[in-house]
Amino acid sequence: MKAFSLRRIAVALAAVALVCALAALAYTLSYRAGIDRLSGQLRDRLTVTQRSVESEIERFGYLPEVLGEDERILELLSEPTPETVRLANAYLETVTSHSLADVAYVIDTDGLTLASSNWNLPTSFVGHNYSFRPYFGEALADCEGSYYAVGVTTGVPGYFLSARIDGPQGPLGVVVVKVDMAPLEQAWARAGEMTGLADDAGVVFLSGIVDWKYRPLHPLAAHDRQLIDQERRYDAIDVAARAPLVEAGFGSSQQVFIEDENHSLALSTIRIEPQGWQLFTAQPTAPVADEARLVAVLVGLLSLLCILIGLYAYQRRQLTRWKLEQNAVLERRVAERTAELRETQDSLIHAAKLAALGRMSAAIVHEVSQPLSALDTTLAAAGMHAQKEGAAKVQSSIQTGRALLRRMQRTVKHLKSFSSRTQALPTDPISLAASVNAAIEIVAPQAREQAVEIRFSPEADHVLVAVNAVRIEQVLINLLLNAIDATATLGNSTVAISICSGADRALVEIVDSGPGIPEEIAEKITEPFFTTKKTGEGLGLGLSISRAILEDYGGTLSFAPAVGGGTLTTVSLPLAAHQPLERTS
Repeated sequence: MKAFSLRRIAVALAAVALVCALAALAYTLSYRAGIDRLSGQLRDRLTVTQRSVESEIERFGYLPEVLGEDERILELLSEPTPETVRLANAYLETVTSHSLADVAYVIDTDGLTLASSNWNLPTSFVGHNYSFRPYFGEALADCEGSYYAVGVTTGVPGYFLSARIDGPQGPLGVVVVKVDMAPLEQAWARAGEMTGLADDAGVVFLSGIVDWKYRPLHPLAAHDRQLIDQERRYDAIDVAARAPLVEAGFGSSQQVFIEDENHSLALSTIRIEPQGWQLFTAQPTAPVADEARLVAVLVGLLSLLCILIGLYAYQRRQLTRWKLEQNAVLERRVAERTAELRETQDSLIHAAKLAALGRMSAAIVHEVSQPLSALDTTLAAAGMHAQKEGAAKVQSSIQTGRALLRRMQRTVKHLKSFSSRTQALPTDPISLAASVNAAIEIVAPQAREQAVEIRFSPEADHVLVAVNAVRIEQVLINLLLNAIDATATLGNSTVAISICSGADRALVEIVDSGPGIPEEIAEKITEPFFTTKKTGEGLGLGLSISRAILEDYGGTLSFAPAVGGGTLTTVSLPLAAHQPLERTS
């Protein structure tokens, strides 16, 4: 026994180890696949974003050179006078308002700004020297230049595009257009994208994440820090003192993983030429890890399920013999319990019959005592007629007495048949109208006692149902007694019964003129032992037993408000096969 237990423990430990190994393998493979999928998404996003950045840059690339071809700009650079300055300022202001550029200005060969579109603002560039800016030197040396920096005059960052203006004797000056790239940044922020743009040194100057702006993308080289300070690229912002996003340098188009406060991120970059900028975007890896964990859990559960199925199959083979041995015992016990249940149900049905008879006892006594009194009087009259030798009158009295006896015999026969114990078995098709008439015969004394008239006049006797006659009569008697009591409580006098048949079912509809069924008890009235009568007037079994009897034959019992007040009680039973489908009311 001990060896068996140890073997079971060893099997369980081996199963747990196997499940853990499969789950770990599933996690690794799923995580790698998720990272590859995430990398593809990052590349796609970079490609789209690169197109939008390049479009923003190229949108104003032509403008400096076009401005330099205007006569007003050429005259200003050739001979700067108050008039030429005024005309150039007006021209630049008009061009920027139409082109949506931020600022356009003209610089002489010494770097001094002669005219600017913002000449009339406190942040005017006029009179400032920008010879230290790389875009100025690049334009003089190579005809054009570009540069992104924070404005030393306005403090507003922008992308500077420049073009050299030449005259007959050589360079006359440089035209510069400043472009505000903030809309890109705002679009990234609205979209919730972790996207940014870093300059050639690696300093992030545009980003959808506020905390990333003016932070190094990676640690800055010494000569880059010196050049940034010399060019006053981010004037008054100590970018070198800020922590880089990535702790070590990495190449273009390379994917790296970073930890950013509450996130673990996958970051990819791409280079934008000729500016040398680095466009990057990132996405959290948490969804990938969550998906991998979910896959691992599912694989572990499936593995465990397979193991359990195997163990279950093994155990089932072991238990099959024992189950076969127990089946006989179980079947015997089920048969015994079923017989007991049937006996109990029959007893309850019989008790409900007796309870119904109890409700009618006073009316039944009256129904029997009245003919007995009349019979006594009739017999006395017959004796008197016999003494006087009145044969005709004696014969009439005897016939009257026999009629009274037949009336009592009929009443007793109905009561005897109703009160008998009957098994709930289907019989040959019976007439539903005959069962209704039999039930009316039994409840008639109760109806007369309470001054209630029962209206039922079937046109034909052809609606057949396959039920036990006495059982269905018990149902109808219970329902009729309830209808009589409900009608009498309001002082009304009519209970109407009708029969109709459809495609495959017969309906008995009983309409009383009572107060109706309150909504709060509508769902309880067919529960066993639920009654609204005073203590001692009912067992609360009538409707419960009626429903149970109907269900034995595939029938139903339902209640609804009647038109004009009262309750419509509907008994539905399957029609017996092969009968005409007509309406009887």
